[in-house]
Amino acid sequence: MRRLGLLGGMSWESSIEYERRINEGVRAALGGTHSADLLIRSYDFAAIEVMQAAGDWAGAGAVLATDAAHLERAGAEAIVLCTNTMHVVAPAIEAAISVPFLHLADATASAVVDAGVEKVALLGTRYTMEQDFYRGRLEARGLEVLVPDEPDRTLVHDVIYDELVRGRIVPSSKAAYLGVIDRLLERGATGVIAGCTEIELLVGPHDVDVAYFPTTALHADAAIAFALS
Repeated sequence: MRRLGLLGGMSWESSIEYERRINEGVRAALGGTHSADLLIRSYDFAAIEVMQAAGDWAGAGAVLATDAAHLERAGAEAIVLCTNTMHVVAPAIEAAISVPFLHLADATASAVVDAGVEKVALLGTRYTMEQDFYRGRLEARGLEVLVPDEPDRTLVHDVIYDELVRGRIVPSSKAAYLGVIDRLLERGATGVIAGCTEIELLVGPHDVDVAYFPTTALHADAAIAFALS
């Protein structure tokens, strides 16, 4: 089994789902008492959030790149960044390591393409929805990516930071999210990407009538495949 290095804690509510799914996947594949061989660097998300809000992506990238290199030196054979938003600093991480970086957007794009979806809705933090680091990677695979208009975009972002990363699941927010999704479907989307790991805690595949792409699950499955390859 290959050893994985996880950069998590952004927030821990989401990264603990990575750990759970990766361990369950390894146990399902190998049986018995098997679990994944993991090295984990989990952050105090409050410090990361300050850098996000200030737009200090260079500073955040330096922190994550340094720790990814530490994980590699400790024996990690691939790096998994357990968050959508912080993939904005993926180039800095990739430049600091010599082992594979398993990019979340690549795993997501492959799933969307394999499902035959061409026009897909993307929900996530404001950074993920508005910047090119994630959308551009999907579009490079030939996908048309739709994001919410305002004020829906602000609503999606605020629920993530004010509720989901704090462990709060609010029924009215779920209803609001489903309304946002309905408006994206009216614009022609035939699939929905839960492009923030915490969104999967609020909206699941049974809540929508089109293809649903839970990025935590997709990324974790890619990590399992690498670990067992």
